[in-house]
Amino acid sequence: MSPADDGPAAAGGPERPVLARRLGLRDAVLLGLGSMVGAGIFAAVSPAALAAGRWLPLAVVLAGAVAWLNATSSGRLAAVHPQAGGTYAYATARLGPCRGHLAGWAFVVGKTASCAAMASTIGAYAVPGHARWTALGALLVVVLLGTGGIQRGARLTRVTLAVAAAALLLVVVTAWFGPAPVAAERAFGAFVFEPPGRLTETVWQLRAWGLRPFDGFSGYGVLQAAGLMFFAFAGYARIATLGEEVRQPRRTIPRAIGLALALTVALYLVVVLSALHVVGPGGLVGRTDPLVGLVSGLPGGWAETVVRVGAVAASAGALLGLLLGVSRVLFAMSRDGHLPWRLTHVRHGVPDHAEWFVAAVVALLVLVADLREVIGFSSVTVLTYYALTHLAAWRLGRDEGRPATVVLLLGLTGCVVLALTLPVLSVLVGALVLGVGVLAGWLTSRRAPRSAG
Repeated sequence: MSPADDGPAAAGGPERPVLARRLGLRDAVLLGLGSMVGAGIFAAVSPAALAAGRWLPLAVVLAGAVAWLNATSSGRLAAVHPQAGGTYAYATARLGPCRGHLAGWAFVVGKTASCAAMASTIGAYAVPGHARWTALGALLVVVLLGTGGIQRGARLTRVTLAVAAAALLLVVVTAWFGPAPVAAERAFGAFVFEPPGRLTETVWQLRAWGLRPFDGFSGYGVLQAAGLMFFAFAGYARIATLGEEVRQPRRTIPRAIGLALALTVALYLVVVLSALHVVGPGGLVGRTDPLVGLVSGLPGGWAETVVRVGAVAASAGALLGLLLGVSRVLFAMSRDGHLPWRLTHVRHGVPDHAEWFVAAVVALLVLVADLREVIGFSSVTVLTYYALTHLAAWRLGRDEGRPATVVLLLGLTGCVVLALTLPVLSVLVGALVLGVGVLAGWLTSRRAPRSAG
C-alpha cells in the first residue's frame, strides 16, 4: 500500500467522503427483494434438495426463521448507525475495530462468492454450453449499470424483479394446474395430489400432507439444507449496507428489511412446494438450472424460455444488489483505513473503484470455481457475519431499541448451528479464510481509526 493510499492522515487530511440519501421505503424493499429472489430459487435449491430431500420445505422455513432473527438485529443496529458498511460499521462501533474488521472481512469474502454464484447462474440458464463466458459478459454489463448511480440501480431492480416474478408465477401455475404429469408420489410418498380444482380440495390435501410424517428424515440433512438455503435469504443485508443512502433510516430500514424478508420467505415456500409436487427432490438434485424441469413438459418450449429469461433477470438483479452491498462495505473499510484509500473514490454518488475491484475478483472466481461449490463457502462466512451482528446488537441500550434477549440468543445459536452443519470442506475453507481475516484485523486495527458510532 502506497502512502497515498493510507487514508486521511497520510495525505494531509482529504475530506471524508460521504454518500447521498436518495432511497425511500419502496426502493429499499425492491433492492432487498432483488438481492434475494435470484439466489435461492434458481441456484441454492439444488444442493439443498440433496441434503434435505422431501423435507426441503422445512429447511426453507428454518432458514427464513434464522434470517428473520438476523434481520431484527440488523434493522435495530442500522437504525442507530445509518451509515455504509452494515455490520462492519456496527461491530466496529460496539465491539471494537478487530471484530469490526472480521465482520467486514466475512461479508466481503462471502458476498463476493455469492456474486460469482449469481453470475454463474446467469450463464447456466442463458447459454448452458458457454456458461462461464456468458457469466463474464453479464458481470461486465451489471457493473457498468451499477456504477451509474444508486437510483439507476433501484430502477433496474424493479425491472428484473418483475420479470423474475412472472417466471416464478408460471412455474407455480404450471405445477398445480398445468398439463404436465403430476409426480407428487415421488415427493410425498403415498400421497398423490391431482391438480386441485377448488380451494377446499387444496386445503384438505395440504392438511393430509402435513399430518403424515415423511420417510427418510435426517435432522442433520435439514439443518445443512437450511444453511445452504440461508444463502438465498441474506440479501436483505443489502438494505442495511446501503444505510447511508436511505432517507429517514431509523424508520425506513427496519420496515424495508421486514417486508422484503417476509415476501421472499412466502415466495420461496410456494415455489419449493410446487417443485416437489411436480418432480420430487430427485428432479432438483444435480442441476444448475433446477426449475427448468418443472415446465419442460409443456409443448412448444415457450415456457422453458420464459423460465430461463426469468432466471437470468432475477440473477442479474441479485448480482446488482450484491455488488452494491459489497462495494459499500469495501468503501467503509477503506474510509476507516483498513484497505487502500483509493477504494473510497466516489463517482455519480457511488464508490465506483470499489465496485470494479469486486467485479475483478468475481470474474476470477467465475473462471475457476463451480456454482455449487461457492454456495456452502458463502454461507459459512455470511453466517459468521450475522453472528457478529447479534453480538453487536447485544451492546445496544434499551433506549436504542435493543432486541429481546431471546431473539439475540436464538439468532446467535441459529447462525452457529447452521454454519457448523454445512459441508465439511466448506466449513474448513471458511474457517481458514476467517482466520486470515482475524490476523489482518489485528494488524490493521493498531493503526486504523475507530469509526464513529
